[in-house]
Amino acid sequence: MTTLLDGKTLSKTIQSELAEEVKVLKDQGIQPGLAVILVGDDPASQVYVGSKRKTCEKLGILSKASILPASTSQDELMAIVDQYNSDPEIHGILCQLPLPAHLDEQQVIEAIAPSKDVDCFHPENVGRVLIGMPRFLPCTPHGIVQLIKRTGIETTGKHTVILGRSDIVGKPLAAMMLQKDSGENMGCNSTVTVCHSATKNLEELCREADILVAAIGKPEFVKGHMVKEGAVVIDVGINRIDADNEKGYRLVGDVDFEEVKPRCQAITPVPGGVGPMTIAMLMYNTVSSARLS
Repeated sequence: MTTLLDGKTLSKTIQSELAEEVKVLKDQGIQPGLAVILVGDDPASQVYVGSKRKTCEKLGILSKASILPASTSQDELMAIVDQYNSDPEIHGILCQLPLPAHLDEQQVIEAIAPSKDVDCFHPENVGRVLIGMPRFLPCTPHGIVQLIKRTGIETTGKHTVILGRSDIVGKPLAAMMLQKDSGENMGCNSTVTVCHSATKNLEELCREADILVAAIGKPEFVKGHMVKEGAVVIDVGINRIDADNEKGYRLVGDVDFEEVKPRCQAITPVPGGVGPMTIAMLMYNTVSSARLS
């Protein structure tokens, strides 16, 4: 019987836990605060930002937002980052990516104070994750690890294969899955293989995985014959493909769900798997930052 790793339900549980912690902090005179910066009118980014702000409201987290035109200059954007860096009401700063092409994303990431970098993109925080001494954990990888651990899936000594080496998912997740588990760093103590566009014998490596994580942005790339019987499959992808329905499309992951599911011990759905966990972990980091302030 395949277990469905239901991120939607688990994220609600975590949000309930956070709401209680926010109440405790407020009793101590501390209200966690998150600032979101959005540049331009990308529809997907607008949806993400709206979802994050609604979640803040639900949990009792102060939410501030700077919604800027696509024509915003680098200097103007940096000034807003500086403003939030010095704002005592703000414990977390999130600049929604991608930015318009004329803006330097890395400069913005490095300008955010590491103590408010709740996305965990700043080089200092990335380095702390790598050595197992995190201030924050990156949101999507942390959500994946929470899904695995709270479901009781064993990770120690298991072979984790990650498809994708992005700075947002693949690389930090590899560090977390590899790390010894000290309780605070959410390490998983597994053996890790990271695959990418230059990897040879990719399908063979996938079949060796006890835990297979797909984060490559290719719709339904992982097929049934690529998955070992009894594996745990984590699908990070979210892709639109044409469909004969009112929207004209449907959402699928990087895994062919119907083909792979019968072979799995556990699998995440798309949507409703990793996605909701990412937002929950952003809130977790914001509350943690307030607690540490």
